[in-house]
Amino acid sequence: YCVEFRTESLSHHCALETRPYARWMQYLREGHTVCVACQPPAMSTDTQRCSGDGHNAQGDKILHWEAVGNSQCQGTWKKIRQLEHCSCPLVHSFIFT
Repeated sequence: YCVEFRTESLSHHCALETRPYARWMQYLREGHTVCVACQPPAMSTDTQRCSGDGHNAQGDKILHWEAVGNSQCQGTWKKIRQLEHCSCPLVHSFIFT
């Protein structure tokens, strides 16, 4: 499954990232919608959920995220909706880890 979130805030460290494999962090913006896929091995075999997916969160709850590979690139987002069948666009798409 996938979860759509609206980015509420992010640290300035995201824009400073220049390593080739991590340049995607430069394109994160406040107010943008991102789509995050929950797949193994991040998915718990017991619950069939990914940690941090905001399962019980209502739309007004602020949730925290952190980029893999740069712990200083972090911020907050709000859950918009969960999609059982992923249709994430190629841009602004991520995977839970």
